[in-house]
Amino acid sequence: MSFLIIFGIAIGLSMDAFAVAIAYGCSANRVPFRYTSTIAIFFGGFQAFMPIIGWYGGTFFSEFIERYDHWVAFGLLFYVGSKMIVEGIKGYNDAKGACSMEKFVMDYHRLFVLSIATSIDALAVGLSLSLIGIDIFYPAVIIGVTTFAFSFIGVRMGCRLQEFFGKRVEIAGGIILLLIGCRILFEHIV
Repeated sequence: MSFLIIFGIAIGLSMDAFAVAIAYGCSANRVPFRYTSTIAIFFGGFQAFMPIIGWYGGTFFSEFIERYDHWVAFGLLFYVGSKMIVEGIKGYNDAKGACSMEKFVMDYHRLFVLSIATSIDALAVGLSLSLIGIDIFYPAVIIGVTTFAFSFIGVRMGCRLQEFFGKRVEIAGGIILLLIGCRILFEHIV
């Protein structure tokens, strides 16, 4: 699998974390640099770790579903991408609120929960990659680094990005995952 395809998957997966990072950025008039880094490390770390878990789970089950692996990969990516698009469309109007002027307070429990919630999609992608026989470590690093970068930028640019893009970012991530799923299906059928 080429770097561009893996990078496309990484961008698609990072959109949930990016959207949450934007919300973190909007939660106060200024988020200190150390908290911005902490948020980005949590999101990037979970996004890198979850595909590895999914990949090992998929490796265990791959011999049972080899004939249908491309359909499963397509189905998982289609499900995740569609879910992101629907959530992005539903939340589009809610995301247009103004930024808070309160002082930022880091809640590590909340950050942990949000890191898991935004990386569940990466678990499905890891499963998909195992089903089509792609080694996971290189994609996991790219996914983690990409998510780190998007999360860091999202927090730092919070209010401005929210005003301009809002939930459209999540919609774009869903579309990328749908397109990648279609490409996987097309490559295996042809």
